[in-house]
Amino acid sequence: MSISNLAPIPELYVSHESAQKLKVEAGDLPSWDLTPRQICDLELLMNGGFNPLKGFLDEADYDSVVERMRLEDGTLWPMPVTLDVSTEFADKIEIGQDIALRDQEGVILATMTVTSRWEPDKHREAEKVFGADDLAHPAVYYLHHSAGRIYLGGPITGIQQPVHYDFRARRDTPNELRAYFRKLGWRRIVAFQTRNPLHRAHQELTFRAAKEAQANLLIHPVVGMTKPGDVDHFTRVRCYEAVLDKYPQATTTMSLLNLAMRMAGPREAVWHGLIRKNHGCTHFIVGRDHAGPGKNSAGEDFYGPYDAQELFRKHQDEIGIEMVDFRHMVYVQERAQYEPADEIEDGVTVLNISGTELRRRLAEGLEIPEWFSFPEVVSELRKTRPARSKQGFTVFFTGLSGSGKSTIANAVMVKLMEMGGRPVTLLDGDVVRKHLSSELGFSKEHRDINIRRIGYVASEITKNGGIAICAPIAPYSATRRGVREMIEAYGAFCEVHVATPLEECEKRDRKGLYKLAREGKIKEFTGISDPYEAPETPELAVDTTGLDVDNCAQQVILKLEQMGLIAGR
Repeated sequence: MSISNLAPIPELYVSHESAQKLKVEAGDLPSWDLTPRQICDLELLMNGGFNPLKGFLDEADYDSVVERMRLEDGTLWPMPVTLDVSTEFADKIEIGQDIALRDQEGVILATMTVTSRWEPDKHREAEKVFGADDLAHPAVYYLHHSAGRIYLGGPITGIQQPVHYDFRARRDTPNELRAYFRKLGWRRIVAFQTRNPLHRAHQELTFRAAKEAQANLLIHPVVGMTKPGDVDHFTRVRCYEAVLDKYPQATTTMSLLNLAMRMAGPREAVWHGLIRKNHGCTHFIVGRDHAGPGKNSAGEDFYGPYDAQELFRKHQDEIGIEMVDFRHMVYVQERAQYEPADEIEDGVTVLNISGTELRRRLAEGLEIPEWFSFPEVVSELRKTRPARSKQGFTVFFTGLSGSGKSTIANAVMVKLMEMGGRPVTLLDGDVVRKHLSSELGFSKEHRDINIRRIGYVASEITKNGGIAICAPIAPYSATRRGVREMIEAYGAFCEVHVATPLEECEKRDRKGLYKLAREGKIKEFTGISDPYEAPETPELAVDTTGLDVDNCAQQVILKLEQMGLIAGR
Protein backbone atom coordinates (compact mmCIF):
# COMPACT_ATOMS: atom_id res chain seq x y z
CA MET A 1 0.00 0.00 0.00
CA SER A 2 1.41 3.42 -0.93
CA ILE A 3 1.81 6.02 1.74
CA SER A 4 0.48 8.89 -0.39
CA ASN A 5 -2.01 9.48 2.43
CA LEU A 6 0.92 10.86 4.46
CA ALA A 7 2.54 13.16 1.86
CA PRO A 8 1.82 16.89 2.35
CA ILE A 9 -1.27 18.25 0.55
CA PRO A 10 -1.67 21.73 -0.99
CA GLU A 11 -2.83 24.59 1.24
CA LEU A 12 -4.13 27.98 0.09
CA TYR A 13 -1.94 30.09 2.39
CA VAL A 14 0.67 32.50 1.03
CA SER A 15 4.09 32.94 2.68
CA HIS A 16 4.42 35.02 5.85
CA GLU A 17 6.06 37.92 3.93
CA SER A 18 3.32 37.98 1.26
CA ALA A 19 0.66 37.78 3.99
CA GLN A 20 2.06 40.89 5.75
CA LYS A 21 2.06 42.78 2.44
CA LEU A 22 -1.46 41.57 1.56
CA LYS A 23 -2.80 42.68 4.95
CA VAL A 24 -1.75 46.25 4.20
CA GLU A 25 -3.09 46.21 0.64
CA ALA A 26 -6.39 44.67 1.78
CA GLY A 27 -7.10 47.79 3.84
CA ASP A 28 -8.61 49.37 0.70
CA LEU A 29 -10.68 46.34 -0.39
CA PRO A 30 -14.42 45.92 0.24
CA SER A 31 -14.73 43.76 3.38
CA TRP A 32 -17.11 40.93 4.20
CA ASP A 33 -17.44 39.93 7.87
CA LEU A 34 -17.79 36.16 7.86
CA THR A 35 -20.52 34.31 9.77
CA PRO A 36 -19.43 31.51 12.18
CA ARG A 37 -20.32 28.90 9.54
CA GLN A 38 -18.34 30.71 6.83
CA ILE A 39 -15.30 30.90 9.15
CA CYS A 40 -15.43 27.09 9.58
CA ASP A 41 -15.66 26.64 5.79
CA LEU A 42 -12.85 29.12 5.11
CA GLU A 43 -10.50 27.44 7.60
CA LEU A 44 -10.93 24.04 5.90
CA LEU A 45 -10.54 25.60 2.45
CA MET A 46 -7.26 27.28 3.45
CA ASN A 47 -5.68 24.36 5.33
CA GLY A 48 -6.48 21.73 2.67
CA GLY A 49 -9.33 20.03 4.54
CA PHE A 50 -11.59 20.77 1.53
CA ASN A 51 -8.91 19.87 -1.06
CA PRO A 52 -9.27 20.01 -4.15
CA LEU A 53 -11.39 23.18 -3.74
CA LYS A 54 -9.40 26.37 -4.37
CA GLY A 55 -12.07 28.68 -3.00
CA PHE A 56 -15.81 29.10 -2.58
CA LEU A 57 -17.68 27.38 -5.44
CA ASP A 58 -18.52 29.39 -8.54
CA GLU A 59 -21.95 29.09 -10.16
CA ALA A 60 -21.02 26.30 -12.61
CA ASP A 61 -19.42 24.15 -9.87
CA TYR A 62 -22.31 24.91 -7.49
CA ASP A 63 -24.92 23.79 -10.06
CA SER A 64 -22.97 20.64 -10.80
CA VAL A 65 -22.50 19.78 -7.09
CA VAL A 66 -26.20 20.35 -6.33
CA GLU A 67 -27.36 18.25 -9.30
CA ARG A 68 -24.82 15.42 -9.42
CA MET A 69 -22.47 15.62 -6.39
CA ARG A 70 -19.53 16.49 -8.66
CA LEU A 71 -17.56 19.58 -9.55
CA GLU A 72 -17.90 20.67 -13.17
CA ASP A 73 -14.70 18.79 -14.08
CA GLY A 74 -16.24 15.54 -12.75
CA THR A 75 -14.43 15.40 -9.38
CA LEU A 76 -16.57 13.89 -6.61
CA TRP A 77 -17.71 16.66 -4.19
CA PRO A 78 -21.15 16.32 -2.54
CA MET A 79 -21.58 19.58 -0.59
CA PRO A 80 -22.05 23.15 -1.85
CA VAL A 81 -19.44 25.30 -0.08
CA THR A 82 -20.64 28.79 -0.91
CA LEU A 83 -20.09 32.35 0.30
CA ASP A 84 -23.59 33.70 0.89
CA VAL A 85 -23.84 37.49 1.24
CA SER A 86 -26.52 40.17 1.45
CA THR A 87 -27.94 41.77 -1.70
CA GLU A 88 -26.60 45.18 -0.52
CA PHE A 89 -23.03 43.84 -0.34
CA ALA A 90 -23.28 41.91 -3.63
CA ASP A 91 -24.54 45.03 -5.46
CA LYS A 92 -21.26 46.82 -4.67
CA ILE A 93 -19.06 44.05 -6.10
CA GLU A 94 -17.81 43.79 -9.68
CA ILE A 95 -16.81 40.45 -11.23
CA GLY A 96 -13.02 40.15 -11.12
CA GLN A 97 -12.77 42.31 -8.00
CA ASP A 98 -10.91 41.24 -4.86
CA ILE A 99 -12.65 41.34 -1.48
CA ALA A 100 -11.26 40.97 2.04
CA LEU A 101 -12.73 38.19 4.23
CA ARG A 102 -12.61 39.09 7.92
CA ASP A 103 -13.60 37.39 11.17
CA GLN A 104 -16.16 38.88 13.53
CA GLU A 105 -13.49 41.04 15.22
CA GLY A 106 -12.49 42.50 11.85
CA VAL A 107 -9.22 40.52 11.55
CA ILE A 108 -8.43 39.75 7.92
CA LEU A 109 -8.16 36.00 7.23
CA ALA A 110 -8.09 35.86 3.42
CA THR A 111 -8.81 37.67 0.18
CA MET A 112 -11.06 36.28 -2.54
CA THR A 113 -11.23 37.13 -6.24
CA VAL A 114 -14.93 37.22 -7.15
CA THR A 115 -15.36 35.28 -10.40
CA SER A 116 -19.06 34.50 -10.04
CA ARG A 117 -22.16 36.12 -8.53
CA TRP A 118 -25.68 34.68 -8.64
CA GLU A 119 -28.98 34.29 -6.83
CA PRO A 120 -29.41 30.55 -6.15
CA ASP A 121 -32.64 28.60 -6.27
CA LYS A 122 -32.67 27.65 -2.58
CA HIS A 123 -35.69 25.37 -2.95
CA ARG A 124 -33.78 23.27 -5.48
CA GLU A 125 -30.67 23.27 -3.24
CA ALA A 126 -32.78 22.03 -0.30
CA GLU A 127 -34.47 19.29 -2.37
CA LYS A 128 -31.28 17.99 -4.01
CA VAL A 129 -28.74 18.33 -1.18
CA PHE A 130 -30.90 17.63 1.89
CA GLY A 131 -33.58 15.52 0.23
CA ALA A 132 -36.50 17.82 1.11
CA ASP A 133 -37.37 21.50 1.32
CA ASP A 134 -38.52 21.04 4.92
CA LEU A 135 -37.83 23.66 7.60
CA ALA A 136 -37.58 20.93 10.26
CA HIS A 137 -34.11 20.28 8.78
CA PRO A 138 -31.64 22.63 10.51
CA ALA A 139 -29.63 23.26 7.31
CA VAL A 140 -32.79 23.99 5.29
CA TYR A 141 -33.93 26.39 8.01
CA TYR A 142 -30.48 28.02 7.87
CA LEU A 143 -30.67 28.23 4.06
CA HIS A 144 -33.99 30.09 4.10
CA HIS A 145 -33.69 32.12 7.31
CA SER A 146 -29.99 32.84 7.93
CA ALA A 147 -28.06 32.55 4.65
CA GLY A 148 -27.70 35.63 2.42
CA ARG A 149 -29.66 35.85 -0.83
CA ILE A 150 -26.67 36.09 -3.15
CA TYR A 151 -23.78 33.65 -3.53
CA LEU A 152 -20.26 34.77 -4.49
CA GLY A 153 -17.68 32.33 -5.82
CA GLY A 154 -13.98 32.52 -6.54
CA PRO A 155 -10.46 31.48 -5.52
CA ILE A 156 -9.10 32.22 -2.02
CA THR A 157 -5.73 33.59 -0.99
CA GLY A 158 -5.17 32.58 2.64
CA ILE A 159 -3.50 35.15 4.91
CA GLN A 160 -3.87 33.62 8.36
CA GLN A 161 -5.90 30.92 10.06
CA PRO A 162 -8.81 31.80 12.35
CA VAL A 163 -7.71 32.14 15.96
CA HIS A 164 -9.00 29.55 18.44
CA TYR A 165 -8.36 30.31 22.08
CA ASP A 166 -9.69 26.94 23.28
CA PHE A 167 -8.01 23.50 23.18
CA ARG A 168 -5.20 24.81 20.94
CA ALA A 169 -2.99 21.76 21.42
CA ARG A 170 -5.82 19.51 20.19
CA ARG A 171 -6.38 21.29 16.85
CA ASP A 172 -4.41 20.03 13.83
CA THR A 173 -4.41 20.96 10.16
CA PRO A 174 -4.47 18.08 7.64
CA ASN A 175 -0.72 18.49 7.10
CA GLU A 176 0.01 18.54 10.83
CA LEU A 177 -1.89 15.25 11.26
CA ARG A 178 -0.13 13.69 8.25
CA ALA A 179 3.24 14.72 9.73
CA TYR A 180 2.23 13.22 13.10
CA PHE A 181 1.24 9.92 11.46
CA ARG A 182 4.55 9.88 9.50
CA LYS A 183 6.53 10.51 12.67
CA LEU A 184 4.80 7.63 14.52
CA GLY A 185 5.06 5.29 11.55
CA TRP A 186 1.26 4.90 11.30
CA ARG A 187 0.23 3.69 7.84
CA ARG A 188 -3.41 2.68 8.33
CA ILE A 189 -5.60 5.11 10.25
CA VAL A 190 -9.32 4.71 10.94
CA ALA A 191 -11.21 7.93 11.73
CA PHE A 192 -14.19 8.11 14.06
CA GLN A 193 -16.48 11.10 13.45
CA THR A 194 -18.60 12.25 16.39
CA ARG A 195 -20.62 15.21 17.63
CA ASN A 196 -21.77 13.56 20.88
CA PRO A 197 -19.99 12.61 24.11
CA LEU A 198 -18.48 9.10 24.00
CA HIS A 199 -19.95 6.37 26.17
CA ARG A 200 -18.82 2.75 26.68
CA ALA A 201 -20.60 1.47 23.55
CA HIS A 202 -18.69 3.97 21.41
CA GLN A 203 -15.43 2.89 22.98
CA GLU A 204 -16.18 -0.75 22.25
CA LEU A 205 -17.25 0.12 18.69
CA THR A 206 -14.06 2.10 17.96
CA PHE A 207 -11.84 -0.62 19.51
CA ARG A 208 -13.44 -3.22 17.25
CA ALA A 209 -13.28 -1.01 14.15
CA ALA A 210 -9.56 -0.36 14.63
CA LYS A 211 -8.91 -4.06 15.24
CA GLU A 212 -10.95 -5.10 12.20
CA ALA A 213 -9.13 -2.65 9.92
CA GLN A 214 -5.79 -3.44 11.64
CA ALA A 215 -5.39 0.30 11.92
CA ASN A 216 -4.56 3.02 14.39
CA LEU A 217 -7.46 5.10 15.66
CA LEU A 218 -8.10 8.83 15.17
CA ILE A 219 -10.96 10.15 17.27
CA HIS A 220 -11.94 13.18 15.18
CA PRO A 221 -14.85 15.05 16.79
CA VAL A 222 -16.51 18.06 15.14
CA VAL A 223 -16.21 21.26 17.17
CA GLY A 224 -17.41 23.74 14.54
CA MET A 225 -21.18 23.87 14.16
CA THR A 226 -23.33 20.82 14.84
CA LYS A 227 -27.07 20.50 15.39
CA PRO A 228 -28.93 23.02 17.56
CA GLY A 229 -29.49 21.42 20.96
CA ASP A 230 -26.29 19.32 20.88
CA VAL A 231 -24.04 19.32 23.95
CA ASP A 232 -21.67 22.31 23.60
CA HIS A 233 -18.17 21.50 22.33
CA PHE A 234 -16.39 22.65 25.51
CA THR A 235 -18.23 20.01 27.54
CA ARG A 236 -17.78 17.38 24.82
CA VAL A 237 -14.02 17.90 24.54
CA ARG A 238 -13.68 17.59 28.33
CA CYS A 239 -15.66 14.32 28.04
CA TYR A 240 -13.39 13.08 25.20
CA GLU A 241 -10.29 13.91 27.24
CA ALA A 242 -11.72 11.93 30.16
CA VAL A 243 -12.24 8.89 27.88
CA LEU A 244 -8.92 9.14 26.07
CA ASP A 245 -7.17 7.59 29.10
CA LYS A 246 -9.16 4.40 28.47
CA TYR A 247 -7.53 3.94 25.05
CA PRO A 248 -4.00 2.58 24.51
CA GLN A 249 -1.86 5.68 23.97
CA ALA A 250 0.42 4.06 21.43
CA THR A 251 -2.42 3.34 18.99
CA THR A 252 -4.94 6.17 19.48
CA THR A 253 -4.92 9.93 19.09
CA MET A 254 -7.54 12.67 19.14
CA SER A 255 -7.79 15.83 17.06
CA LEU A 256 -10.56 18.44 16.81
CA LEU A 257 -12.16 19.26 13.46
CA ASN A 258 -13.53 22.78 12.99
CA LEU A 259 -16.25 21.72 10.56
CA ALA A 260 -19.69 23.29 10.17
CA MET A 261 -21.88 20.22 9.78
CA ARG A 262 -24.93 20.39 7.51
CA MET A 263 -26.59 17.22 8.89
CA ALA A 264 -27.08 16.11 5.27
CA GLY A 265 -27.08 12.35 5.91
CA PRO A 266 -25.79 10.34 2.91
CA ARG A 267 -24.15 13.29 1.13
CA GLU A 268 -22.58 14.40 4.40
CA ALA A 269 -21.09 10.91 4.94
CA VAL A 270 -19.33 11.08 1.56
CA TRP A 271 -18.16 14.63 2.41
CA HIS A 272 -16.83 13.46 5.79
CA GLY A 273 -14.93 10.70 3.98
CA LEU A 274 -13.24 13.15 1.59
CA ILE A 275 -12.33 15.46 4.50
CA ARG A 276 -10.80 12.52 6.47
CA LYS A 277 -8.87 11.42 3.35
CA ASN A 278 -7.36 14.92 3.27
CA HIS A 279 -6.38 14.50 6.93
CA GLY A 280 -4.36 11.39 6.11
CA CYS A 281 -6.86 8.67 7.10
CA THR A 282 -7.27 5.39 5.20
CA HIS A 283 -10.49 4.12 6.86
CA PHE A 284 -13.64 5.78 8.12
CA ILE A 285 -16.43 4.56 10.41
CA VAL A 286 -19.89 5.35 8.96
CA GLY A 287 -22.69 5.12 11.49
CA ARG A 288 -26.36 4.24 11.35
CA ASP A 289 -28.21 7.33 10.07
CA HIS A 290 -24.81 9.05 9.83
CA ALA A 291 -25.14 12.85 10.27
CA GLY A 292 -28.94 12.60 10.20
CA PRO A 293 -30.87 15.55 11.68
CA GLY A 294 -33.67 13.50 13.26
CA LYS A 295 -37.35 13.81 12.37
CA ASN A 296 -38.95 15.75 9.51
CA SER A 297 -42.19 17.76 9.73
CA ALA A 298 -44.23 14.57 9.38
CA GLY A 299 -42.42 12.99 12.35
CA GLU A 300 -40.40 10.53 10.24
CA ASP A 301 -36.61 10.24 9.91
CA PHE A 302 -35.17 12.37 7.10
CA TYR A 303 -32.97 9.51 5.89
CA GLY A 304 -33.10 5.72 6.07
CA PRO A 305 -30.79 4.15 8.69
CA TYR A 306 -28.39 2.71 6.07
CA ASP A 307 -28.70 5.29 3.23
CA ALA A 308 -25.39 6.91 4.21
CA GLN A 309 -23.51 3.58 4.24
CA GLU A 310 -24.93 2.64 0.82
CA LEU A 311 -23.95 5.94 -0.81
CA PHE A 312 -20.49 5.80 0.79
CA ARG A 313 -19.90 2.22 -0.33
CA LYS A 314 -20.88 3.16 -3.88
CA HIS A 315 -18.23 5.91 -4.01
CA GLN A 316 -15.67 4.31 -1.71
CA ASP A 317 -12.93 3.78 -4.36
CA GLU A 318 -13.26 7.32 -5.65
CA ILE A 319 -13.17 8.81 -2.14
CA GLY A 320 -9.96 6.82 -1.64
CA ILE A 321 -10.88 5.72 1.86
CA GLU A 322 -12.33 2.42 3.06
CA MET A 323 -15.61 2.31 4.98
CA VAL A 324 -15.80 0.45 8.27
CA ASP A 325 -19.38 -0.50 9.12
CA PHE A 326 -20.71 0.87 12.33
CA ARG A 327 -21.80 -2.07 14.48
CA HIS A 328 -24.69 -1.40 16.82
CA MET A 329 -23.22 -2.43 20.20
CA VAL A 330 -25.41 -3.53 23.09
CA TYR A 331 -24.61 -4.57 26.65
CA VAL A 332 -25.21 -8.21 27.53
CA GLN A 333 -25.95 -8.44 31.24
CA GLU A 334 -25.01 -12.10 31.71
CA ARG A 335 -21.54 -11.63 30.19
CA ALA A 336 -21.07 -8.07 31.49
CA GLN A 337 -19.74 -6.86 28.15
CA TYR A 338 -20.68 -5.07 24.92
CA GLU A 339 -21.31 -7.19 21.83
CA PRO A 340 -22.60 -6.46 18.30
CA ALA A 341 -26.43 -6.60 18.34
CA ASP A 342 -26.55 -8.85 15.27
CA GLU A 343 -24.42 -11.56 16.94
CA ILE A 344 -26.48 -12.04 20.09
CA GLU A 345 -28.38 -15.29 20.64
CA ASP A 346 -31.90 -15.44 22.10
CA GLY A 347 -32.43 -15.72 25.82
CA VAL A 348 -29.80 -13.23 27.05
CA THR A 349 -30.62 -9.92 28.74
CA VAL A 350 -29.72 -6.92 26.62
CA LEU A 351 -29.47 -3.54 28.35
CA ASN A 352 -29.62 -0.25 26.49
CA ILE A 353 -30.11 3.44 27.25
CA SER A 354 -31.23 5.69 24.39
CA GLY A 355 -30.09 9.29 23.95
CA THR A 356 -33.54 10.47 25.08
CA GLU A 357 -33.39 8.30 28.19
CA LEU A 358 -29.89 9.59 28.98
CA ARG A 359 -31.11 13.21 28.73
CA ARG A 360 -34.08 12.37 30.98
CA ARG A 361 -31.81 10.84 33.62
CA LEU A 362 -29.50 13.84 33.51
CA ALA A 363 -32.46 16.26 33.71
CA GLU A 364 -33.95 14.48 36.70
CA GLY A 365 -30.64 13.79 38.44
CA LEU A 366 -31.17 10.01 38.24
CA GLU A 367 -28.43 7.39 38.32
CA ILE A 368 -26.56 6.62 35.09
CA PRO A 369 -25.14 3.09 35.41
CA GLU A 370 -21.42 2.41 35.01
CA TRP A 371 -22.03 -0.22 32.35
CA PHE A 372 -23.46 2.56 30.16
CA SER A 373 -20.92 5.34 30.59
CA PHE A 374 -17.74 6.30 32.38
CA PRO A 375 -18.13 8.08 35.73
CA GLU A 376 -15.74 10.81 34.45
CA VAL A 377 -17.99 11.49 31.43
CA VAL A 378 -21.15 11.53 33.56
CA SER A 379 -19.59 13.97 36.00
CA GLU A 380 -18.65 16.36 33.12
CA LEU A 381 -22.19 16.13 31.72
CA ARG A 382 -23.71 16.77 35.15
CA LYS A 383 -21.61 19.95 35.52
CA THR A 384 -23.08 21.40 32.33
CA ARG A 385 -26.50 19.82 32.63
CA PRO A 386 -27.40 19.71 36.29
CA ALA A 387 -30.74 18.21 37.33
CA ARG A 388 -33.68 20.41 36.35
CA SER A 389 -34.30 21.38 39.96
CA LYS A 390 -30.83 22.98 39.97
CA GLN A 391 -30.99 24.66 36.53
CA GLY A 392 -31.97 28.22 35.75
CA PHE A 393 -35.42 28.84 34.25
CA THR A 394 -37.81 31.63 33.25
CA VAL A 395 -41.45 32.12 34.21
CA PHE A 396 -43.04 34.39 31.61
CA PHE A 397 -46.40 35.93 32.51
CA THR A 398 -48.47 37.40 29.68
CA GLY A 399 -51.94 38.96 29.81
CA LEU A 400 -53.91 42.18 29.42
CA SER A 401 -53.20 45.31 31.42
CA GLY A 402 -54.91 44.92 34.81
CA SER A 403 -55.13 41.10 34.55
CA GLY A 404 -53.04 40.62 37.69
CA LYS A 405 -49.71 39.60 36.08
CA SER A 406 -47.46 41.80 38.22
CA THR A 407 -49.25 40.95 41.44
CA ILE A 408 -48.96 37.18 40.86
CA ALA A 409 -45.38 37.55 39.61
CA ASN A 410 -44.46 39.33 42.88
CA ALA A 411 -46.09 36.62 44.95
CA VAL A 412 -44.33 33.86 42.98
CA MET A 413 -41.01 35.67 43.40
CA VAL A 414 -41.43 35.83 47.18
CA LYS A 415 -42.41 32.14 47.38
CA LEU A 416 -39.34 31.13 45.34
CA MET A 417 -37.07 33.33 47.45
CA GLU A 418 -38.47 31.69 50.56
CA MET A 419 -37.44 28.27 49.16
CA GLY A 420 -33.89 29.54 48.47
CA GLY A 421 -31.19 27.82 46.43
CA ARG A 422 -31.19 30.08 43.36
CA PRO A 423 -31.20 33.86 42.86
CA VAL A 424 -34.59 35.17 41.68
CA THR A 425 -34.97 38.28 39.50
CA LEU A 426 -38.28 39.97 38.66
CA LEU A 427 -38.22 41.76 35.31
CA ASP A 428 -41.36 43.86 35.76
CA GLY A 429 -42.61 45.94 32.82
CA ASP A 430 -42.29 49.34 34.52
CA VAL A 431 -38.85 48.63 35.99
CA VAL A 432 -37.54 47.36 32.63
CA ARG A 433 -38.88 50.46 30.85
CA LYS A 434 -37.00 52.67 33.30
CA HIS A 435 -33.61 50.90 33.17
CA LEU A 436 -33.47 49.11 29.80
CA SER A 437 -35.94 50.78 27.46
CA SER A 438 -36.35 54.39 28.58
CA GLU A 439 -36.00 55.64 24.98
CA LEU A 440 -38.80 53.42 23.62
CA GLY A 441 -42.39 54.44 22.96
CA PHE A 442 -45.46 52.19 22.71
CA SER A 443 -45.63 51.49 18.96
CA LYS A 444 -45.79 47.82 17.91
CA GLU A 445 -42.12 47.92 16.84
CA HIS A 446 -41.00 49.49 20.14
CA ARG A 447 -43.06 47.09 22.23
CA ASP A 448 -41.46 44.19 20.36
CA ILE A 449 -37.96 45.56 21.01
CA ASN A 450 -38.83 45.92 24.69
CA ILE A 451 -40.04 42.29 24.97
CA ARG A 452 -36.94 41.01 23.16
CA ARG A 453 -34.71 42.93 25.59
CA ILE A 454 -36.57 41.35 28.51
CA GLY A 455 -36.12 37.95 26.82
CA TYR A 456 -32.40 38.52 26.36
CA VAL A 457 -31.86 39.46 30.03
CA ALA A 458 -34.00 36.48 31.13
CA SER A 459 -31.94 34.14 28.90
CA GLU A 460 -28.69 35.36 30.53
CA ILE A 461 -30.17 34.89 34.02
CA THR A 462 -31.37 31.39 33.02
CA LYS A 463 -27.98 30.50 31.50
CA ASN A 464 -26.27 31.42 34.75
CA GLY A 465 -28.53 29.22 36.87
CA GLY A 466 -30.88 31.89 38.20
CA ILE A 467 -34.66 32.24 38.00
CA ALA A 468 -36.12 35.05 35.87
CA ILE A 469 -39.73 36.13 36.31
CA CYS A 470 -41.12 38.38 33.56
CA ALA A 471 -44.49 40.09 33.57
CA PRO A 472 -44.93 42.19 30.42
CA ILE A 473 -48.19 42.34 28.42
CA ALA A 474 -46.36 40.74 25.43
CA PRO A 475 -49.40 40.78 23.13
CA TYR A 476 -47.86 39.18 20.01
CA SER A 477 -47.35 35.43 19.72
CA ALA A 478 -44.42 35.67 17.25
CA THR A 479 -42.42 37.79 19.72
CA ARG A 480 -43.22 35.41 22.60
CA ARG A 481 -42.03 32.50 20.45
CA GLY A 482 -38.75 34.34 19.77
CA VAL A 483 -38.26 34.86 23.51
CA ARG A 484 -39.05 31.19 24.24
CA GLU A 485 -36.40 30.06 21.73
CA MET A 486 -33.83 32.45 23.21
CA ILE A 487 -34.40 31.06 26.72
CA GLU A 488 -34.83 27.37 25.88
CA ALA A 489 -31.26 27.33 24.56
CA TYR A 490 -30.22 27.53 28.24
CA GLY A 491 -33.04 26.21 30.40
CA ALA A 492 -36.78 25.77 30.83
CA PHE A 493 -39.43 28.31 29.86
CA CYS A 494 -42.80 28.34 31.61
CA GLU A 495 -45.38 30.56 29.93
CA VAL A 496 -48.26 31.58 32.21
CA HIS A 497 -51.26 33.16 30.49
CA VAL A 498 -53.09 35.34 33.00
CA ALA A 499 -56.37 34.90 31.15
CA THR A 500 -58.51 37.42 33.03
CA PRO A 501 -61.29 38.62 30.66
CA LEU A 502 -61.19 42.19 29.30
CA GLU A 503 -64.40 43.28 31.18
CA GLU A 504 -62.82 42.28 34.49
CA CYS A 505 -59.53 44.06 33.66
CA GLU A 506 -61.47 47.20 32.74
CA LYS A 507 -63.40 47.09 36.03
CA ARG A 508 -60.09 47.06 37.91
CA ASP A 509 -58.60 49.91 35.83
CA ARG A 510 -56.38 51.16 38.66
CA LYS A 511 -54.30 53.47 36.47
CA GLY A 512 -57.29 54.79 34.48
CA LEU A 513 -55.67 53.60 31.25
CA TYR A 514 -58.68 51.83 29.74
CA LYS A 515 -60.78 54.97 30.21
CA LEU A 516 -58.18 57.05 28.35
CA ALA A 517 -57.93 54.40 25.60
CA ARG A 518 -61.75 54.35 25.18
CA GLU A 519 -61.64 58.14 24.83
CA GLY A 520 -58.98 57.78 22.12
CA LYS A 521 -56.36 59.55 24.23
CA ILE A 522 -54.01 56.49 24.22
CA LYS A 523 -53.31 55.10 20.76
CA GLU A 524 -52.57 51.40 20.13
CA PHE A 525 -53.76 50.22 23.55
CA THR A 526 -53.79 46.42 23.90
CA GLY A 527 -57.30 44.98 24.10
CA ILE A 528 -58.97 48.20 22.90
CA SER A 529 -57.33 49.58 19.74
CA ASP A 530 -54.62 46.94 19.38
CA PRO A 531 -54.99 43.13 19.39
CA TYR A 532 -53.91 40.73 22.12
CA GLU A 533 -52.97 37.34 20.61
CA ALA A 534 -53.74 34.88 23.41
CA PRO A 535 -51.25 31.99 23.79
CA GLU A 536 -52.62 28.75 22.34
CA THR A 537 -50.55 26.31 24.39
CA PRO A 538 -49.17 28.03 27.49
CA GLU A 539 -47.73 25.81 30.22
CA LEU A 540 -50.43 27.27 32.52
CA ALA A 541 -53.49 29.52 32.19
CA VAL A 542 -55.01 31.29 35.21
CA ASP A 543 -58.08 33.50 35.34
CA THR A 544 -57.86 35.75 38.41
CA THR A 545 -61.56 36.62 38.48
CA GLY A 546 -62.81 35.86 41.98
CA LEU A 547 -59.52 34.20 43.03
CA ASP A 548 -57.08 35.55 45.57
CA VAL A 549 -53.48 36.17 44.57
CA ASP A 550 -52.11 33.45 46.84
CA ASN A 551 -54.22 30.80 45.13
CA CYS A 552 -53.01 31.88 41.66
CA ALA A 553 -49.36 31.99 42.79
CA GLN A 554 -49.78 28.52 44.30
CA GLN A 555 -50.95 27.19 40.91
CA VAL A 556 -47.74 28.51 39.34
CA ILE A 557 -45.58 26.91 42.04
CA LEU A 558 -47.34 23.56 41.56
CA LYS A 559 -46.76 23.81 37.80
CA LEU A 560 -43.03 24.45 38.36
CA GLU A 561 -42.91 21.42 40.67
CA GLN A 562 -44.64 19.29 38.06
CA MET A 563 -42.08 20.44 35.44
CA GLY A 564 -39.30 19.29 37.81
CA LEU A 565 -37.91 22.83 38.14
CA ILE A 566 -38.33 23.00 41.88
CA ALA A 567 -37.97 20.00 44.12
CA GLY A 568 -41.22 18.77 45.64
CA ARG A 569 -41.40 19.53 49.34
